[in-house]
Amino acid sequence: MADNQGISDDSSEEPEEDEEEARRIREGFIVDEDEDEEEDDDEARARRRKRRKRRHRRREEEEALEDDDLELLEENTGTSFRNRLTRLRRGPEGGSPPVPLTSKRKQIVESSDDDLDDEDLPQVQDIQRIWDDERAGGGREDDEDMDDFIEYEGDEEGAGAMDEQEREERRRERKKRERERRRALGSRPELAGIDDLAWDEIHGVFGDGHDYDWALGGDDEMEFEEERLKPEMRYQDVFEPSEIRARMLTEDDDLIRAQDIPERMQLATSSLSQSSTLSLHQNLTEADLDDAAMWVTVRLSPRKTRDFFSPDGPYNMYREPLVMAVTYALRFLFVQEFEVSYVWTHKRDYISYFNPQEMRTRVQLISLAELWRIHALGQKYRSLAERRNALAVSYTRLGVEDEYFEQTIRPKIDSVEVVTDATEWLTMKYKFKKQDAFDFQFHDDEDQGETRKRKTPSRISAYEVAKKSIVSKLADGFGIKPHEVVYNFVAQENAHFVDDQELNPIAFAEQFTDPDVTAAQTAEELLRRARMILATELGKDPLLRQAMRDLFKTDALISVLPTERGLTKIDEHHPYYNFKYLHHKSITQMMDTPQFLHILAAEAELLVTVSVFLTSDAKSKFERRLNDAFASDSYSDTARAWNEERSRVVQEALEQHLIPVGIKWAREWLREEVEDTLAAHCGNVLRERIDVAPYITPEMKPGDTASVLSVSWGKGDPQKDAITLVFLDEAGRLREHIKIDNLVDSEYRDEFTDLLKRRRPDVIVVGGFSMATTKLSSRVKEVVNGESPSAEQTNGADGWGAAEPRKEANEQAFNIPVMYVRDEVARMYQHSRRAAEEFSALSPVAKYCVGLARYAQSPLNEYAALGQDITAITFEDEDQHLIPKEKLLLALERTLVDVTNKVGVDINRAVNDSYYQHLLPFVCGLGPRKSQVLVKKIAAMGGNLINRDQFIKSSLLTTKIFLNAAGFLRISRDPEVKLVKNRHADDDIQDPLDDTRIHPEDYELARKMATDALELDEEDIHDEHPSHVVSLIMQDPDNERKLNELNLDEFAVSMYEANEDRKRHTLNVIREELLKPFSEQRAPFPSLEPWDVLTMLSGETPRTLRMGLIVSVLVVRTDQKFVLVRLDSGIEGVINIEYVTEEGNITPKDVIKRGRTIQGVIVEVKLNLAADQFFIDLSVRPSDLAPGDGLFRRVKRDDHWNVPQFERDLEMQARKKRAEIGRTRRVIKHPNFHNFNASQAENYLDKQQRGDVVIRPSSKGVDHLAVTWKVDDKLYQHIDVTEINTGQGGTLLIVDEKHQYADLDELIVNHVQATARKVEELMAHEKFKYGSEDELHLFLKNFVAANPAKSIYGFTLNRRKPGHFNLCFLANKNSTVQTWPVRVMPESYCLFEAAVAGVPELCDAFKVR
Repeated sequence: MADNQGISDDSSEEPEEDEEEARRIREGFIVDEDEDEEEDDDEARARRRKRRKRRHRRREEEEALEDDDLELLEENTGTSFRNRLTRLRRGPEGGSPPVPLTSKRKQIVESSDDDLDDEDLPQVQDIQRIWDDERAGGGREDDEDMDDFIEYEGDEEGAGAMDEQEREERRRERKKRERERRRALGSRPELAGIDDLAWDEIHGVFGDGHDYDWALGGDDEMEFEEERLKPEMRYQDVFEPSEIRARMLTEDDDLIRAQDIPERMQLATSSLSQSSTLSLHQNLTEADLDDAAMWVTVRLSPRKTRDFFSPDGPYNMYREPLVMAVTYALRFLFVQEFEVSYVWTHKRDYISYFNPQEMRTRVQLISLAELWRIHALGQKYRSLAERRNALAVSYTRLGVEDEYFEQTIRPKIDSVEVVTDATEWLTMKYKFKKQDAFDFQFHDDEDQGETRKRKTPSRISAYEVAKKSIVSKLADGFGIKPHEVVYNFVAQENAHFVDDQELNPIAFAEQFTDPDVTAAQTAEELLRRARMILATELGKDPLLRQAMRDLFKTDALISVLPTERGLTKIDEHHPYYNFKYLHHKSITQMMDTPQFLHILAAEAELLVTVSVFLTSDAKSKFERRLNDAFASDSYSDTARAWNEERSRVVQEALEQHLIPVGIKWAREWLREEVEDTLAAHCGNVLRERIDVAPYITPEMKPGDTASVLSVSWGKGDPQKDAITLVFLDEAGRLREHIKIDNLVDSEYRDEFTDLLKRRRPDVIVVGGFSMATTKLSSRVKEVVNGESPSAEQTNGADGWGAAEPRKEANEQAFNIPVMYVRDEVARMYQHSRRAAEEFSALSPVAKYCVGLARYAQSPLNEYAALGQDITAITFEDEDQHLIPKEKLLLALERTLVDVTNKVGVDINRAVNDSYYQHLLPFVCGLGPRKSQVLVKKIAAMGGNLINRDQFIKSSLLTTKIFLNAAGFLRISRDPEVKLVKNRHADDDIQDPLDDTRIHPEDYELARKMATDALELDEEDIHDEHPSHVVSLIMQDPDNERKLNELNLDEFAVSMYEANEDRKRHTLNVIREELLKPFSEQRAPFPSLEPWDVLTMLSGETPRTLRMGLIVSVLVVRTDQKFVLVRLDSGIEGVINIEYVTEEGNITPKDVIKRGRTIQGVIVEVKLNLAADQFFIDLSVRPSDLAPGDGLFRRVKRDDHWNVPQFERDLEMQARKKRAEIGRTRRVIKHPNFHNFNASQAENYLDKQQRGDVVIRPSSKGVDHLAVTWKVDDKLYQHIDVTEINTGQGGTLLIVDEKHQYADLDELIVNHVQATARKVEELMAHEKFKYGSEDELHLFLKNFVAANPAKSIYGFTLNRRKPGHFNLCFLANKNSTVQTWPVRVMPESYCLFEAAVAGVPELCDAFKVR
């Protein structure tokens, strides 16, 4: 504040004696009238800032002590609190520390009681006046009296309670301190000799340091206020929600991490999905298991039902053990919350046939796939149970007692659809009761009821209207209630009988007619409405609907017909042609094929229409059963008449309610089933690819990992692409990466040979993006086998290098296999973010090579590392895109979980190896979130675990997660470490059982088995580590014999009899693990089939490259006896001399030129993977090409083909084609001529002006033209014009007898435009009314009603006859509106046959008539 510290040279200046100046002085301002305008602006800004400060200070002092309180404190303590306490600032609410400010002049001072008593501490205002002190250091003692005019903040704050004497003492004290400071400054040589004039000059140039205080101070205050009011910062305020979800930092993610429930069981979708959501379900209880087991068992699969539940099924005697096994599975999965892999591995005995009396009988009751099916069905049952409970609550809230619902419907609720139907049925039956119940529930008092009154949308159906009327009484007269009919239908016997009426239906209905003749309805209409009531109640019945769904599930038929668009678009080569005319195909035949998904896709593209319906036999049988349940047994004429009415009710219920419900459900059910089947198939394909061991040579042991040299030539362009080589050691670490130009030059061959000598890889894998990779593979094999390049290969023709002199075959050979591996994962990896983070310095091809090598070392790890991108891999060529992504992810994740837990995960390696860590989320019980936390916790402990006990003792895993995961997390044992004698002496020691698949809960069993096998007694091992015997049996050279001698069956029986433990399979697992811990259980690494390699390198498949297809080929080379060609995909082909011409003996050079592209038909596809030869034989003989390949490319029809409809449509299309050919397209050189039909012309004119014209061909023949002009919006007149040849080289255009024209321009001007002018003239008349004829009628009636003594008329456009008007008039209020036609001609209006020239004449003509 410049004004605040500036000292005037005019000592005689006195403040103005007005209130404004006095207030300014109190607020710390010195008023200098000699300051210029700029200083006045500064003063205004400073004044505004001071006002802001004062408002802020008032807010802070609202809670400060009053003056009386301060005086009381001073009397009791003898200390002054006035200035010091008011300098304290309150910190932010909530007790958080104060936010530091940036300004040096506004530091927050915190005081304590000790500080208040310390007189040596500088005053706050002194600290804040440093700049004042420096400025005043010039020694201007003559101006010290001006200090009396300077108001400091401290003075301002204390001025209210300070008398003149106290102020004078304060001034003296301040002057004394300034003199002492100036003396101290005098001792500084750099400031010596600066007089007042010099200081004035310095301040004039540089200012006094306070020029921008007004801005800084305001910023500080605003910053302080903002900091004080700013809420605590959270990461949700910084990151995008999508980023937070991707990093798994949402509140749901935190909840998933914290809960002691397996992660995948907490999610409603796959854990791989970015949009995975928390599942808010209630677990099943023991009380639910029996019902759940029966519900799940009958839905496992049709084969299971047939084998176990049919009286003649091969496994009928194991029906009860199957139900018991399903019960155990559900208990483990949904009560104890163990994952599928845990149940399959550690609880297999409970889901297999176990009978102590028949231990030799081994029957697998449930397979792994069926265990996953039980898991899925259990989730559906859990959802059903929740909905049933909600329905029960709603029913209780209604407060009614419905015997039919409680006794008949509720016990049969076994699907979500029935719950929905039952809810709808209760709503229909007790709608008003339900509303009252809800009103009672939500209304606490009358006032609240009044405030809740608001208009809500309402839909009252015809059923509700009829139900409230007298018609409901008529419906009761049918003699039996709808729910009794359903009961008879379900029971298949008539437990309820019809009460016959004495009167026939018409006579009975006449009793309910309204006496008021004007409002009366006929008896037939009343009967129709009564039938509608009964049909609706039958159609809404949950049990009837379920019966209809069951019927559709077994007897539905599906037909397909093409739409108008599909007729032309789906030709014989279109993939949808297979079902274009599908006819009456059974729904059961579509379960195992993806055909129905393709049908739905075609329907979505508006190419076909799909019909789902019942067979006529099934429908008539259902209808007959329902009629029998409804009909009367009497034989009288009246009874027959009533039965006919009941039959109509049944017909209406079927057509309007039951069948539409069945159709809708059948479509969705079939779609779900086919999607599940297809997703499961993709999961099985993935299992075939990852349930394989890493590649090993015959010399290696199962479980070992090979070192891999990966080689790729990229796209194989010799001018651009080098050969990239990447070597990975046994631990998967990148050890070497080089590039060489080719494998022909001796220099590069030597470099490659040197690499093989140094690294000695166990296997060489080859991959690439083109067919040139086959040449690379061939060259690599030559080098490895010690062969020299052949003369043919070294001629440089293939671009591999210059010709080299032929060497002898004496080069060193290596016993290293060379093979292709799948590269789909490597192709994704080379461009992934993961590759960029791991190997940022490598080229994309080198990263691709890393992916190939890793695949050879562990296919499982490579697929697991893909995460949600795994759906981009093709498992099913033509159908995978039809599966919803979430469903596909779920199926693929299940396969990854199965195989990962089958293999096991080394937890210490996972913590320290980020690549291997990708397997950890698939371990039983874990997931992306829980594995992330586990890795962090172990890393914080040092990154290494000694034994499995640490998972619990160090709180790494919660109890349930530990039980799920422990058997699959291996802790590799250091063979150098020996067990100590007493385990309790040191918990941090290794246990050999921690490096096995044996679950910790079975450790005692393993120790017992080892003790028995070694024939030791308890005393022999009393002082040893509990697992010492396990070490002994593992190291015993004769361990296999000793363990095999144990009678495990007897041991299992004794355990079952002791405490009902089922451990027969577990004992087998323990024996295998004691012999070979974590032994390799996967199939050996497979070699690719020739077609797999060809598809990988070229993209061709057996469908695109098969005998009989005609393909385009480029001629590469011609010879005396053959022609070398190449397909677009890079595959090479050969045309032998006999396939060049019909004669078969003409030299190919004379017929085919090099560089040309020709058509050839495939004769044979020859694949020789060992020799890296992939080529095709072709023929270019005209006789082979002439028939074409339509027969081979044509899509095969479905066996259920609608031949009559197909032939009819074929004939219709042929007729249209002939008509198109016969009708030549006319071309007339006129700007208004277009080759349009009527609708196209109207669409074209839609955006044009009124009166615009289109001339177009006429459908009446070549001697006609059609002229379309726009009368009004959406109103067009089409004029037929006949062309007549005058015989003199000209034509005459005839519209009618009176209107003939010589050319089109004359027709447009004198006919169309003249007519348009007449239309515009009439539309501009005051009697013309826009809108429809009905609107004009209403206007006329309203006018006459308001003016009864007058008559009225008006004109409006006739929209049924474009180019005509309607003249409507109303003579008086008792008459009806009359309408007369008015035709518009180019030169006149015609009222009937009278022609008039203008609108006034037209009105006169009307009045005369």
